[in-house]
Formats: sequence, structure tokens, C-alpha cells
Amino acid sequence: MALLAHLPNLSYNAPHRPLSFLSPPMTLVKLQPLRQLSRPLRRRTLTVPSASVRQDTTVWTPSPLLKVSPAAESLFTVAIDVSGSPELAASYTKAGQYLQLRPQVPDAKPSFLAIASPPSFAASKGVFEFLIKSVAGSTAELLCGLQKGDVVELTPAMGKGFDIDQISPPEKYQTVLIFATGSGISPIRSLIEAGFSADKRSDVRLYYGARNLNRMAYQERFKDWESSGVSIVPVLSQPDDSWTGEQGYVQAAFARDKGVFSPQSTGAVLCGQKQMAEEVTSVLVADGVSTEKILKNF
Repeated sequence: MALLAHLPNLSYNAPHRPLSFLSPPMTLVKLQPLRQLSRPLRRRTLTVPSASVRQDTTVWTPSPLLKVSPAAESLFTVAIDVSGSPELAASYTKAGQYLQLRPQVPDAKPSFLAIASPPSFAASKGVFEFLIKSVAGSTAELLCGLQKGDVVELTPAMGKGFDIDQISPPEKYQTVLIFATGSGISPIRSLIEAGFSADKRSDVRLYYGARNLNRMAYQERFKDWESSGVSIVPVLSQPDDSWTGEQGYVQAAFARDKGVFSPQSTGAVLCGQKQMAEEVTSVLVADGVSTEKILKNF
């Protein structure tokens, strides 16, 4: 009962009181005060915070690292072998899902990370890939500093992912506008490579924001993404003098370049900075796009 030592106001039963006040000659019938004992003792339930319950029941699966490599400035690709845990690989069914990941280091806190590789990659190769931003003093920094063969722990995939059914069939939703900033491109990569019939739609645009080209991950994949039907609009907030493309923030770039689209046949997918997501949502809703057609992964 060590837990109760830290919770003085909680108990399972009323305090125990010795019966030494009963003198031997007396009987229970004569002791008027004892009538109070005829009332049932009230129990007080010990309530454990729900977060503690979730933590205690979380299933962690140890898995080895296959690769840790730079993806851009301060961004790393981390690949984890989950082939030895088929149920873990099978938990990932939809682009946009995420899980908890932690290194096997004392006192390391878990990080919530979106899976960057598509579900088919986990099914066929038994691998999860992540795009992780290294932040000083964080669990992410520990993860990015690991080596091939080091063991980490993962939970099953969770979350609803991107509900593409909301913007299907493609013949009905010809325009899909995608917005991502920084490491928010991670689940967007999964979505594009998992496929959502972009080649059957007339206007699919990805507005991808980063500070500069050195901070922009997955540039080597752009050609394949465009061949699948996705037009890519890089937007740099602090470009060098040689940059001739879009500057500023993705929401401003979209406002300048909205083009012609029908709100009734338009869907959107957002992942990244909160302010970006809020401002883009406001612009789309003001233009008549239904909030049900603006997809987020959590």
C-alpha cells in the first residue's frame, strides 16, 4: 500500500478504532453510542488518474534500428525493423497514423511521431520510417543520435489517419490542396506514396513550407511525387538571394495563388504548424469548402 502513503486523503475504509472503550461488565445492548455502528461503513474509492492507467497498460515492443541518416538540416530519417513483430506492422493501416517511440535509455520520455513510410512498406518490408526533427535536450535528439542495431521501443500505430474517404471518389473531388510545414511533411509523404488517386484528379497541389532549401526534406522524392499527379509548390520563409520561387508562409502563398476551383469539389489535407493549419482552414471555409473535407491526422 505504498501508494496510499502519498495520498493521505484517500483510503479504502474508515479508520480502524480499537474497542477498548467497552468495559467488560457492559453488553452491547446497554451501550447506546454503539447504535451508530449499525450504519454501514462508507467506502472511499481510490481514483487513479487515467493517464497513469494508459501508461501502465501501454504495450511496448523492442525493435532494432536499421538506419539513422540526415534528411535535411536538423531533420533525420530513422528506419526501424518491425519484421519480427508482425502484429506491430499490421497495426499501421492508414497514412497519417502515428505511434509512441522511445530509446532504451533511463528516464527517456516517449515521443509521438507520425509514420513517414506508407502502410504497404510496413506490410512488404517490415519497416517503419520516420522523419524526426532533432531538438536539443529532447527525446528526439536521443533518437537521432542512435546507431544501426540500437534497440528502441514502439507502441502499435494509433490515430484515425487521413480519412481519404471524405474526399472520394476522385471524379467528384477534382481539387485536393495539401499543406505541410517542416517535419509535418512526414505523414504527407505517407499519403502521397500510399496513393489517393491523384492522377485521376485535375488539380492536386502540395504547398510545402520550410525556412530554406537546406531545411526541406524529401527533395529527392519530388520527381516521383509529381509523376503521381501532385504539383509541388515549395515555399521558403528565409530563402537565399538565388531563390525565385514562392516566399513567406504557405498560407500566404496559397492566398496569392488560389487559382480557380469549385468549393463543392475541393478537399484539403493539412499537417504542420498550428497557426498555418488554422489560417489555411479559415481561408478554405471562407471560400466555401466544407470543414468535413479538410483532413487532419489528429
